[in-house]
Amino acid sequence: MSIKEEFETLLAKLKVERDEIGLKAHLASMDVKTELEEAEKLWGQVKVKATEIADESVETSEEFIAKAQIVGEELKSAYQRITKRLAE
Repeated sequence: MSIKEEFETLLAKLKVERDEIGLKAHLASMDVKTELEEAEKLWGQVKVKATEIADESVETSEEFIAKAQIVGEELKSAYQRITKRLAE
């Protein structure tokens, strides 16, 4: 095999790899975007619950606060997953 043929083979392999990486990056970004949209919904819930808990005129039960903490933990996990995917 000549140097020219070897170079053309290398170029073809690199193109395939580049295309695969581009597709994976595109799919990953779509996946991250979807997860971030879901996290935004949780963020909205956390903000509402935090406002209600902070409002001294509204009586908040321990059960309500516990539920707010669960939503907060779900949001924290979602952010960690998103951060991990972005680092990959």
